[in-house]
Amino acid sequence: MVTINEKSSTGLDANVAAALTYLLGFLTGILFLVLEKDSQFVRYHAMQSVMTFIGVFVVSVALNFVPILGFLLSLLLAPLTLILWLVLMFKAFQGERFKLPWVGDMAEQQVR
Repeated sequence: MVTINEKSSTGLDANVAAALTYLLGFLTGILFLVLEKDSQFVRYHAMQSVMTFIGVFVVSVALNFVPILGFLLSLLLAPLTLILWLVLMFKAFQGERFKLPWVGDMAEQQVR
């Protein structure tokens, strides 16, 4: 858990910066990976954002190549992705180092 007053090298509170890493999916994740120099908390969430939303993008594209079933599964993927996005932003804003299965461990290893 991050302390409320902890700052990131971007000048934002670490919890705000961590939440913003999810705002535009992997784009803001990459942006914060480049900009953030100090806070491991922010860098962790940025890496998790990149890995998660690139994965969702790849799955979404792959589903478009599967007739009918792919379309139906992509209809299910969209609201699940929205819920995941909201949960990740909320947990990061709360100062929690919330780890997704598989992706969270990989993100943690990458930012060490």
